[in-house]
Formats: sequence, structure tokens, C-alpha cells
Amino acid sequence: MAGTKRSEFRQPWRMVLRLLGPGLVTGAADDDPSGIATYSQAGAQFGYGLLWTVFLTTPFMIAIQLVSARIGRVTGKGLAANLMELAPRWLVLALVFLLVTANTANIAADIAAMGEALSLVIGGLNHEHALIFASTSTLLQVFLPYRRYAPVLKFLTLTLFAYVVTALTVNIPWSAALLAAIWPKPTINADYFLMVVAVLGTTISPYLFFWQASQEVEEMNQGKVRRPLRELTRGGDPELDRIKIDTIVGMIFSNAIAFFIILTTAAVLNANGVTNITSAAQAAEALRPLAGDFTFLLFALGIIGTGMLAIPVLAGSAAYGVSEAFGWHATLEAKAPDAVGFYTIIAAATAIGFGLGFTGIDAIHMLVWSAVLNGIVAVPIMVMMMVIVSHSKLMGRFRARTWLIVLGWLGTALMALAVIALFWSLLAG
Repeated sequence: MAGTKRSEFRQPWRMVLRLLGPGLVTGAADDDPSGIATYSQAGAQFGYGLLWTVFLTTPFMIAIQLVSARIGRVTGKGLAANLMELAPRWLVLALVFLLVTANTANIAADIAAMGEALSLVIGGLNHEHALIFASTSTLLQVFLPYRRYAPVLKFLTLTLFAYVVTALTVNIPWSAALLAAIWPKPTINADYFLMVVAVLGTTISPYLFFWQASQEVEEMNQGKVRRPLRELTRGGDPELDRIKIDTIVGMIFSNAIAFFIILTTAAVLNANGVTNITSAAQAAEALRPLAGDFTFLLFALGIIGTGMLAIPVLAGSAAYGVSEAFGWHATLEAKAPDAVGFYTIIAAATAIGFGLGFTGIDAIHMLVWSAVLNGIVAVPIMVMMMVIVSHSKLMGRFRARTWLIVLGWLGTALMALAVIALFWSLLAG
């Protein structure tokens, strides 16, 4: 025992890896190629004028992801399974159907962006590259058990540092950027509000709720205490402390990357009159003549790396939701024959997403509809999550504290306003 403690002391990275897991991966997956496209457009269209949104969403994002993680670890069940205990079956099935539809559209946009990014770097056909990414992602999820796949996902989070380095390769007027972030001067028009809504919708997405709750169940089944916390007569606080550290670090990391993407595109694209970006790959291509090949390369490789992280999270969260709603075996630790329904949803969502790339549907339209569906799904799910985490009977002695309940409800209200604004902008347009 003493030898183990000394070994961990000499290798602090082992302790970091133990503390950081589902929260870090969930936060990083939020910066998927579709998210990069949204943040790039925010920077290109409005310069530094939307940097403040990153600071606004951070506490609410932390709160709602803490809620989802807490529900998973305390109850020992994923989010859909918990929703089935609270809401009518037809409502949960409807929400899960919308989640799967939105995730599939998001996967389509992400795979297309990855294929385009690799084509920009090494040449070749977009669809061929997209097929490689879709196949690799599916095979890894099906054939690698969770205990081996989780470290791969953690490693992929490192690719997001490409956007930090990218920001350091361009000339940024830091004083003007930070002043705009702290003291924004909003442009009062429909385009501005639509972009604010898009950033909010990109940052707080339902698939993240389902994924992190289920990942905490996966972690529970791999840990020393393989029981839901609510079944323990004492203890459990160290697990909640780990979840808190993991989630806070993951969400701050996620929004920090968003900050650097907006910063870079504002400093380069907006400053040079490029104000319309429809995909992450287009943002990378637009950076090349203005900021140089190295900046372009970093941005493009970041799209590929974060896509390889996001696709399994999108497909996996859909699979967890469907499987839990129908009572199927749902775990990435299982072998394929033991969880046929679960892995079928993963493969189908990825395959259909890949196939949508051949339909000629514009990626930006898929993103818009994905945002609309996410908005429809997010608010009722967030409401039910807040009811669950506040419920003494469901959570036992691990009922959320007042500060988390207040922040969670404020985040839910903010998301509701964002959805109302989104529908208003679409109808007005």
C-alpha cells in the first residue's frame, strides 16, 4: 500500500488520470466540429463581441453537468432510465427519439467536416476520408471494452490544445479582446441574437447530459465500490468530490477552447473582412492565406481530433438513451453479442450520419435542425433532471445542495429563453 502511494506521488499524472474522466471527456466533446463551426462564425461575424457568452455559460454548464453526473452515480442508472421513473413512457420515448435524430444530424455534419479537413491537409476525396472516420469510430466502440476505450477518449482531449496554440500563432490585440469580453457592446439585431442562441445551444446540449450520466455508471461498474451511492449507509463523499473536480475542470476546459476559437477567428477572419463561415473546414481554409500554413494545419488537425472524440459521444449517448428506455443492456464494457441493441444504435446512428453526406443536404441546414431539435429536447429534460436531483426519495441523502439546485434552475431558465429566441428568429426570418 505504501509502495503504491509513493508511486502515485512520483507520478502525479496517474492521480490526474484517476480524477479526470467523464467530465473531461464530456466537456471536450462539446467542442465538436459543429461547435467549432459555430464559434468560428461567432468570431468571424461579430469579432470579439461574443466572447462574453463563454463566461456566461460556464457556471450553468458546470451546474447542469454536475446534476447529470450526480444522478448517474447516485442512482447507478443512466438518465433515460431515471426519466422513465418520473415521466410517462410516451414522453421519454418521444424525447429520446428527438435526441437520436438531433445526434444523427450532428454526426453527419461532424463527419463531413472531418472529411473536408483531411482533404484540405493531404488531398483526396471527402467521402473516402469520412468513411474512414465513421468506420474507425464505430469499430473502436464495438470492439474495445470501456476500461480500454476510456483512456483513448481522455487522450483525444489533448487535441483541443491545438486551438490554444493556434491563438498564440496569430496577432491578437489582447487589451481590446479582453475589454470586449468583460464589457461587451451588443449589436441589437436578429443576427446577433441568433448567434447568441446558437452559442448557448452548442454549449448546453442534451447529448452531454445522457453521456455523462451513463459514463458515471460505467465508472461505477469499474470501480472499487460497484454500487449506487444511495445504497451506501455511509461514505460516498469522495466520489462526489471526484465528480465535482472532474466536471468543473472539464467544463472550464471546454469553454476555454471555445474562447480561443472565437478569439482566433475574430483576430484573423473578422479583422480581414471574412464574416461568413458555414463549416469548421471552411474556417480552417479561410485562415490559411491570412494566418499561414501552420495556423491552418493546427486548426484542421484539431477538427479531426475533436471529431474522433465527439462522434462516439454523440452515437453513444443516443445508444444509452434508447437502450435504457427499452430496458436493453447498455454498456461499452459488454461484448457485441451481449448488447446487440446498444451497439446497433451506435452503428446505425454513425452509418446514417455518414450516409447523409451523400444526400446533398447542406451541412449548415443539418446544424440548424439539430439545434432546433436539441432545443426542443433540452428544456424538458433539464426540468426533469432538476426534479430528480432535488428529490429526497430518488437521491436519498445525496440530494443536491441549494447552490447546485439554484444554478441548475437558472441554467434551465436560460436555455428556455434561448429556445424561445431561436424559434422567434426562425419564424421572423
